[in-house]
Amino acid sequence: MKRILLAALCLVALQSRALAADGSLQAVKQKGKLVLGLDDSFPPMGFRNESNQIVGYDIDLAKEVAKRLGVQLVPQPIDWNAKEQELNTHKIDCIWNGFTITDERKQAMAFTKPYLRNAQVVVVKKGSPFTTLASLKGKKVGLQAGSSAANALDAAPAFKKSLKEVVEFKDNLTALMDLEARGVDAVVMDLILANDNIQRSKKALVVLPESLSPEVFGVGFRKNDLALRDGVQGALEAMRKDGTLAKITTQWFGSDISVVGK
Repeated sequence: MKRILLAALCLVALQSRALAADGSLQAVKQKGKLVLGLDDSFPPMGFRNESNQIVGYDIDLAKEVAKRLGVQLVPQPIDWNAKEQELNTHKIDCIWNGFTITDERKQAMAFTKPYLRNAQVVVVKKGSPFTTLASLKGKKVGLQAGSSAANALDAAPAFKKSLKEVVEFKDNLTALMDLEARGVDAVVMDLILANDNIQRSKKALVVLPESLSPEVFGVGFRKNDLALRDGVQGALEAMRKDGTLAKITTQWFGSDISVVGK
């Protein structure tokens, strides 16, 4: 028993020393800013408003987190297909933009705990003959390159094989525009983004009832930047306790659908 206790204490000591050696949080505080990488055409998580300012649910959360860390938030638009490279070359400090946590991504970076639930769904034109995944057999489906929609499609090999073609776009909004122009027959994308786009634009689009995969959003950091990750996680949990998180979430979604601390 003593040996087990000693081993456990040694492990805690090693973890504490490793965290102390991780200067990621201190580095952000010293430079006075947290650089957030995002796709700036991803409403309601992060997008440009009519004044060309970057706004969104994730932006509001991140601004409050940055404030609590004593730094300024700097939203930095990136090529979403090169997001890991942007992070690893230190051009950004984190990826916070409806970023799906996957096993593959967890091998390459450190994540906060999930803060929001989501799913990958299929969007079609209202009144089209496509009402199920099976009805899209032999059709063209679009999605954003490098997105979790591509991963979800890969995880549904039978459905993917049934398609005539998978067309990749730079962003989801371009994919939806092509859907409206009948360039593709459907678009695979995030449920939250799809619902928001349809509600805001009043476009004649619908989400199929079958989803490809459930998922959760988290904030991604470089693999060794655990101190920074934990600092952000701690701020989110404090926001949950004092009601700030619920207030921001309700402003964007009409109710508190956040899963922080749940």
